[in-house]
Amino acid sequence: MNEHKEIAARHRRTRKDHATETAEDYVEAVSEIIETNGSCRVVDLTKRFDVSHVTVTRIISRLQKEGYVTTEPYRPIELTKSGEALAETSRKRHETVFNFLVALGVPEEIAEIDTEGIEHHVSEKTLKIFQKFVSQSQTK
Repeated sequence: MNEHKEIAARHRRTRKDHATETAEDYVEAVSEIIETNGSCRVVDLTKRFDVSHVTVTRIISRLQKEGYVTTEPYRPIELTKSGEALAETSRKRHETVFNFLVALGVPEEIAEIDTEGIEHHVSEKTLKIFQKFVSQSQTK
């Protein structure tokens, strides 16, 4: 019986990770686009993710309801303080996973692709171990 609860808990965590994955990817992208271009519009995100205008509009609407972005018709998308914090956390998580994979010997091109699949599913404890491993491998 205990084993079933543990399995269910792992599945709940995976579902939760998937639910936040899109938010993390989008706020990180909005932050990067603002940093590069000075502003971010729906069209920038459609190009970044190669998805339709409708898809981006729906996701931005959800992010607005969740308090991560603000926007109005014909105006750029802006991050709220919560959105900025999530973008920064996502960026650091991305860098940690990427650096860990590279430290293991994964070529950078592959590590970049794999990072996108891994970064949303790694616990904070595992991230700290990744960081420790990277730090130790850099001092050798």
